[in-house]
Amino acid sequence: MKTFMDDNFVLQTETAQLLYHEYAKEQPIIDYHCHLDPKQIAENRRFDNLGQIWLEGDHYKWRAMRTNGVEERFCTGRDTTDWEKFEKWAETVPYTMRNPLYHWTHLELKTAFGVTKLLHPGTAKEIYDECTAKLRTPEYSARNLMKKYNVRVVCTTDDPIDSLEYHIALKNECFSVKVLPTWRPDKAMAVENPANFRTYIEKLSEVSGVSISRFSDLLQALHVRHDFFASVGCKLSDHGMEEFYAEDYTNVEIETVFNKVYGGKELTKEEILKFKSAMLVEGARMDWEKGWTQQFHYGVIRNNNTRLFKQIGPDTGFDSIGDFSIAKTLSKFLNRLDIDNQLTKTILYNLNPRDNDMIATMIGNFQDGSVAGKIQFGSGWWFLDQKTGMEAQMNSLSALGLLSRFVGMLTDSRSFLSYPRHEYFRRILCNLIGNDVEQGLLPASELPFLGKLVEDVSYNNANEFFGF
Repeated sequence: MKTFMDDNFVLQTETAQLLYHEYAKEQPIIDYHCHLDPKQIAENRRFDNLGQIWLEGDHYKWRAMRTNGVEERFCTGRDTTDWEKFEKWAETVPYTMRNPLYHWTHLELKTAFGVTKLLHPGTAKEIYDECTAKLRTPEYSARNLMKKYNVRVVCTTDDPIDSLEYHIALKNECFSVKVLPTWRPDKAMAVENPANFRTYIEKLSEVSGVSISRFSDLLQALHVRHDFFASVGCKLSDHGMEEFYAEDYTNVEIETVFNKVYGGKELTKEEILKFKSAMLVEGARMDWEKGWTQQFHYGVIRNNNTRLFKQIGPDTGFDSIGDFSIAKTLSKFLNRLDIDNQLTKTILYNLNPRDNDMIATMIGNFQDGSVAGKIQFGSGWWFLDQKTGMEAQMNSLSALGLLSRFVGMLTDSRSFLSYPRHEYFRRILCNLIGNDVEQGLLPASELPFLGKLVEDVSYNNANEFFGF
């Protein structure tokens, strides 16, 4: 019987162990998509206790706690202490066995704090006190945690109206970890609520210095901010959406739709789809002009629980996998750009595992030899960034594309303790390849090449692909 979470955790064969320890383990981290707060990095935040760093904003844990019968006030409430919240999390942890939270929890305890005890009610106070004492030392500040995990680059998620003041401050300080912004223009496409849309456009007008009264003005204002983001080091855009949009439209139609929604009138479903289609294309062209990489996260149904959404707001653990049919619209969107030779480097993340093989074959349609792996099948995202989900994504990519050109893992996290997800991914990657070698499916004589493949997927591919 193997020991839980020993040095060969997940690694089932000698070849897998060799690949991980000799090739993957020491590779630096490029976290090219995350939701860290750049202010906390710039101010080098210190955390008061383990409950604070672990449970603030972590909807994964809140979701598990609710399922385990924990009251909401111990998840998002303000009338409970950090210790009380942590105590309820510790009670929940044993019930998360076979959920990725069980692995993540103990990987974070081990790699960040050197704690190898299992977390449960009997060890909760001891672990809380030990980790809290360490968090109160300079070694465990936000920046030093990033250095501890050998992070080279992080790309945060930022709205076009953001000032990027903290990115600029970090750049001027020459912080050893590159902290770069990512362009996330979702609110500029959100025309479902005319009042909210107009409020946002007015803010965009203010920060860009462009008076916006027409759709062409909106594009000009976005160009101004796009240029500003580039000046601060941005190299990626990102879009979060339910599905892809690829309706046919004319410029006149889009101007009319903009005037209607900006004037406070509700749009029809057809008008919404046309506007979003135009915005996706125009944004993609901006990215292509600068050589950025565009990312698309699709397939989520957000805020399913209306009662609790009204009570505690978005991003609190009430989202789920959607079952949208997107193959035709995705193909049409990519093809529309490719026809004009304006398709930039692209990463596609699906939330429904049903789409794995579809995405793995779709990316092959638009590879053009200009860049290795120009169109990428992104790593398992959100509900799929666990062992089964990552294995399924890599198996589909391997069978239908080139795993060797994959740009690898990202945290997609708001936590400074989430970097062990890269280790988890690397162990899973090495185990897949190692098992193939042991079964005679890959040649043992090619171990040096397979080791290089592991290094590339862990770090080198992303570093070259994004131009860091």
